Amino acid sequence: MPTLLAIILASLLGGVLSVAFAAIVALSARASWVPMLISYAIGALLGAVFLEILPHAFELTKNIEHMAATILFGILLFFILEKLVIWRHCHGHECEVHTPDSDHGEHTGGHSHSAHADHSDHGRSGIMIMVGDTFHNFVDGIIIAAAFMADFQLGVVTSLAIIAHEIPQEVGDFLILLHSGYTKRQALIFNLLSSAATIVGGVLGYFALQSMQDWVPFVLGIASASMLYVAVADLIPGLHKRTELHATVQQVTLIGLGIGSIGLIKFLLGDLA
Repeated sequence: MPTLLAIILASLLGGVLSVAFAAIVALSARASWVPMLISYAIGALLGAVFLEILPHAFELTKNIEHMAATILFGILLFFILEKLVIWRHCHGHECEVHTPDSDHGEHTGGHSHSAHADHSDHGRSGIMIMVGDTFHNFVDGIIIAAAFMADFQLGVVTSLAIIAHEIPQEVGDFLILLHSGYTKRQALIFNLLSSAATIVGGVLGYFALQSMQDWVPFVLGIASASMLYVAVADLIPGLHKRTELHATVQQVTLIGLGIGSIGLIKFLLGDLA
């Protein structure tokens, strides 16, 4: 099989499988499950960042300080991006907040419609996670291309490993989009569009492997910054709205399961990857 065709098929199959699995989980879930399962999504994001993406980025980078600066830059970048999204939802002075005790956050102004506030707040998380996931999928495509160009069997094994560790993250992404106020159909479409970045990365990696390889650590750093920002700045604060002991135990358990799922797959497939 021609190498380019193998890269395209592996990238396409990986995206379709992970998104399809995420859709099955999300479509079978009741609406009342989504706020609870968002804890799992946080764990999957943190696990992907600290157990998978960042170690790979630090391994590839030639300068640890530059990588740390890239992550810092990414966090600031997504803070600015989030501000732009907030401004896009605003309409002049109505969006300004001048009282620190407002119940509805910085973008609702004098309005009392909490549903609109929640949609704006959660909508930012949905956009942010799609940006980070698209970066991640793009890099996955480059990695698949590099593996296939080195050895066909290595390409097949690497693709399987990427598919396996993508599935928990895609499930988390799907849940975050539903939590953000998007419909199941919209979440499916957004995830499919994001997965197309794997094919783009694979094809570009095939034609310009050396130059693209130099960008892998930078893109990984930006992707990890995006996912970290979403988990810590946007999603975790929402968990503190429930202070009951059983809710806290449930949240911690699900965060642990999310992290554990990434760690388990990394452990089981470590020798293969």
